[in-house]
Amino acid sequence: MTTFAEKLKQARATTGLSQQGMADRMLIPKRTIANWEAGDRTPPPYVQRFVLNELEQLRTEKEEKQ
Repeated sequence: MTTFAEKLKQARATTGLSQQGMADRMLIPKRTIANWEAGDRTPPPYVQRFVLNELEQLRTEKEEKQ
């Protein structure tokens, strides 16, 4: 089973955003994103869905521009 940390790293990588870029775009502290990706903390399921959906939208927008 894929963990949220793994899904988040992959989704962020496909958008081309750094942790800081994601933090700036989503108004989430960079340290929080780093903790999520390290598996040190896990947000509630509704936050997980929101973050992954937002990254998916960014990826789609990026692909449409190319």
